[in-house]
Amino acid sequence: MAAHGGSRKVIYAALAGNLAIALTKFAAAFFTGSSAMLSEGVHSLVDTGNGGLLLYGMRRAARPPDRMHPLGHGRELYFWSFIVALLVFALGAGVSFYEGVVHIMAPEPVANGMVNYVVLGLSFLFEGSSWYVALKEFRREKGRLGWIEAVQFSKDPSVYTVLFEDSAALLGLIVAFAGILAAEIFAMPELDGAASIGIAMILGATAIFLARESKGLLLGEPASPEVQKKVLAIAQQDPAVQRANGILSVHIGPQEIVAGLSIEFEDHLRAPEIEACVERLEAVLKKEMPEISRLFVKPQAAGTWERRRKAIVEASGEALD
Repeated sequence: MAAHGGSRKVIYAALAGNLAIALTKFAAAFFTGSSAMLSEGVHSLVDTGNGGLLLYGMRRAARPPDRMHPLGHGRELYFWSFIVALLVFALGAGVSFYEGVVHIMAPEPVANGMVNYVVLGLSFLFEGSSWYVALKEFRREKGRLGWIEAVQFSKDPSVYTVLFEDSAALLGLIVAFAGILAAEIFAMPELDGAASIGIAMILGATAIFLARESKGLLLGEPASPEVQKKVLAIAQQDPAVQRANGILSVHIGPQEIVAGLSIEFEDHLRAPEIEACVERLEAVLKKEMPEISRLFVKPQAAGTWERRRKAIVEASGEALD
């Protein structure tokens, strides 16, 4: 699988921004003692590590098939995306929640508050730049789909993971600013700790959403209806095919699809002619749809396909077309 250049650009932009922001936030937390700023520093550090994991997953997923993995390693990206979601929850949300509780139970006034405001402003600027890069790439990929619908149908978690992480980071910065400012205005340092808990809730919600989407990709999601229709149309054009019954497909990577094609061949064909037809279909699909990395063809009567399709649909509780 060749990783998208756009995906790598998004991750590199996020990596550079998050690392610089994390170091700045930790320095500010050290000099001011702010709980919310420390939580934000942990958040940015986790985001930095997550970017590295996504790049590692891309590199691992790009390896060619081997004897132990005949279909390739494309799902490595999905696995590491799931790990990223767990880290956001366990480290980002967990540490932020802990810091918030500690500072509410043992509140300490924030010193040098102006340092926090300057750091938060710079962080918002840098984080916003990374967010804008991810947003542009995601808008290019989503087309006419809605935002949530595009995430649900997307098979490349690298872009939307960075986008959601950066969105959570921007919201976290707003919460941190509000908490530090309120703590200073009302002379209630507990509000600084409450801001940390607010940041934890934002990170927790983001992590749960990302984990849910990664789980679907790990279990295996089918190719889009448009891709399936195109495969069936190509198969139907072959003179040896009486009817292209249907297709079972699964993404093993953003641009890697394994497809099982049910075909009813012309009755007069012999085995060598069927084999030649399959080779023609593989050649055409390789040229016109390179994302179909593996194709399996099953000679099958239309009635048999319909019965099995109906059984699958009824088992999933869906309505027939």
